[in-house]
Amino acid sequence: MQRRNEISKQIGLIKNKLRINVKDDKVEQDIRLFVSKLSTEIGIDHEFAGRLLNILFAESLRLQENDKKQDAPQFGTHLAIFMKAKQLEATGKKVIHMEVGEPDFRPPKTVKKALSRVYDLGHYRYTETRGIPELRSAIAQKIGNHIGANQVIVTPGARFAVFSAIASFLTTGDEMICIEPAWPAYRECGTFVGSTTKSLRTTLEEGWNPDIKNLEQMINSNTRMIVLNYPNNPTGKVLNRNIANKIVSLAKDHAIYLLSDEVYSDYAYNDFKSILEYGYEKTIIISSFSKGHAMTGFRVGYAIAEEQMIDKMAKVQGTALTSVAEPMQYAALAAVDASPTVNARSMNRRLEVISNKLREMSLPFKSPDGGMYLYPKLRDGLNDARVVNKALDLGVAVAPGSGFGECYSQFIRISACQHTDLLLKGLDLLQKAIDS
Repeated sequence: MQRRNEISKQIGLIKNKLRINVKDDKVEQDIRLFVSKLSTEIGIDHEFAGRLLNILFAESLRLQENDKKQDAPQFGTHLAIFMKAKQLEATGKKVIHMEVGEPDFRPPKTVKKALSRVYDLGHYRYTETRGIPELRSAIAQKIGNHIGANQVIVTPGARFAVFSAIASFLTTGDEMICIEPAWPAYRECGTFVGSTTKSLRTTLEEGWNPDIKNLEQMINSNTRMIVLNYPNNPTGKVLNRNIANKIVSLAKDHAIYLLSDEVYSDYAYNDFKSILEYGYEKTIIISSFSKGHAMTGFRVGYAIAEEQMIDKMAKVQGTALTSVAEPMQYAALAAVDASPTVNARSMNRRLEVISNKLREMSLPFKSPDGGMYLYPKLRDGLNDARVVNKALDLGVAVAPGSGFGECYSQFIRISACQHTDLLLKGLDLLQKAIDS
């Protein structure tokens, strides 16, 4: 084993010097086919052999990426840029924040009333781990589709809902397929529980549509989950019905969990259909009050799934924390029936402002079907690290495209969460960064 680890480190150094990606899906697939054939010949269960192989892959990847980080540190994610921008602001520098998805709208007025009453009503206690019954019932009623309160769990933000789902249904050696570009938290959660994340990469040229044939070829006996995120962060893509139908059918055929992160569904500008509507029993839907209701700091998310699946997720949440803060749950309850339509219309107008400016700058992109971001491609010869650093020096923060997948270093993500005059000022600074 020690000899194997030394060889892995040496390979990592060579890949780094040659600027070759550490992970090679084709090579992994060839090895997987060889191991599958060998396991048949020597009488070892395919699933067990695949699990062991994934553990070896994960360890090799860890060793090679560690060497890469020591020799050439990666640029980071949108959160890394956000923290860097905050540090600059602490020194007195003004920064226009176009790197994070935090709407500048106010929460519904009903939330203010609810918060002013929680003290007098005594709503400041521990609650059931799954959340207060009133909120779970209200969410279930809003969702419809014959969902009951026992199929809802309230979580501290959608991020923890994602984590608890992955931690509940994946373990060491299992595989999860993620369609990239994607929010990095999916991969991070998978890595935390010891599972392997396989990336189905999409391209701007193909309209960010996933290749169903490639997806089918990626599925094997160790595949446990497919992660969907539509409207997509960072592209704003919404799957057309035909592609969504095929993905759900594949999941059903292979009895794979479908984790569908739909936190941006309140900002869907074109035809959007929740995966929940397909009625597949191994589906977990993730959402929150952060985006549509502009309640990011309240940290109230939720998941919807079959009751026995919610039971498993509740055990994970109960292990990590007692419950979501009761005052925040009552604030969310007050917001359930508030319509996000006005916020969505405003966000769509802002996206159009950014789109017009990007066209002037001759940066290619696909108009978003939903969400609050644009994901333009930089000109040849530019990369995200160079542009993002220059932009930050000039006073505007945007997110590096490579934070959403290592193959997207020629992209940046621009958030439309500021009012129009700030967006236009930020875009002017971004243009200077690109042109300099």
